[in-house]
Amino acid sequence: MCDSGGNQPLHVKSGRRSKRAAVSVEQSYEYGSPRYLLLCGLGGMLSCGLTHTAIVPLDLVKCRMQVDPGKYKGILSGFAVTVQDDGLRGLARGWAPTFLGYSMQGFFKFGLYEVFKIRYAELLGPEKAYEWRTGLYLAASASAEFFADMALSPMEAVKVRVQTQPGYARTLRAAVPRMYGEEGLWAFYKGVAPLWMRQIPYTMMKFACFERTVEALYKYVVPKPQSQCTKAEQLAVTFVAGYIAGVFCAIVSHPADSVVSVLNKEKGSTALGVLRRLGFGGLWKGLFARIIMIGTLTALQWFIYDSVKVYLKLPRPPVPQAPESFKKQK
Repeated sequence: MCDSGGNQPLHVKSGRRSKRAAVSVEQSYEYGSPRYLLLCGLGGMLSCGLTHTAIVPLDLVKCRMQVDPGKYKGILSGFAVTVQDDGLRGLARGWAPTFLGYSMQGFFKFGLYEVFKIRYAELLGPEKAYEWRTGLYLAASASAEFFADMALSPMEAVKVRVQTQPGYARTLRAAVPRMYGEEGLWAFYKGVAPLWMRQIPYTMMKFACFERTVEALYKYVVPKPQSQCTKAEQLAVTFVAGYIAGVFCAIVSHPADSVVSVLNKEKGSTALGVLRRLGFGGLWKGLFARIIMIGTLTALQWFIYDSVKVYLKLPRPPVPQAPESFKKQK
């Protein structure tokens, strides 16, 4: 059957239009394109927002152990005291600012990481980008986290105030106007410098350790090349590498996390004053809980982020390989 505008069959013209549409879709998802980077940000939003909200009970107990170690002596006893004081619903306190804050942080953290990784690699050139790839991951992740923490800081301040200051406010809607009325905008951003101290080392470790662990797993553990692995096998490697990275992340960032928890609880406090009062031992309170929390969290975040890329059919670059020019120099 032919159409009225020419001698070619309709299915031929339709097939050509479909091919052009498919090419157009592929181009819109091209690695490094604005659409690709935006969807990476969406993946980060889902991975961080969902995972942090899921572990609110553990995070709540961890924060209370940091700010009131006399009452909350350990993980199990902390849960028991919380349930005794506030009931089971008390374990979910702070879920709304957690979800909003970490969704925004995840959008900028993962989206900007991809931006900076691509741009810094272009500045270095293929040979230096491969040779200095660990430094590249560290620089890209630090740059991304600097901006991500500005998005996180207001909701992190609200979350800690709701979770750790009894009788202050039980919800996001109650806490925000009270905090603004008492301290102004400073209430939401006074913790941004300690957040940078906590989150930038954490994120540098999270991304650099993950990238190099994935590389090592494919080189020394997985018995076949990455290109021959199924999507499920690649996601399993992602989860394992994410957990390993998470353990190191927790250790590196825990002292600053302790300072942030106390700082956001108390009006008029300063990071230096909190640091002096806690002492070395106080900085490491709740570390075991945080290792469990951050290890699981980081593994799930990378798994969700990579799953979003698979679902949306985004390009997933292979493990870095030395460029031919670099091999010749060796």
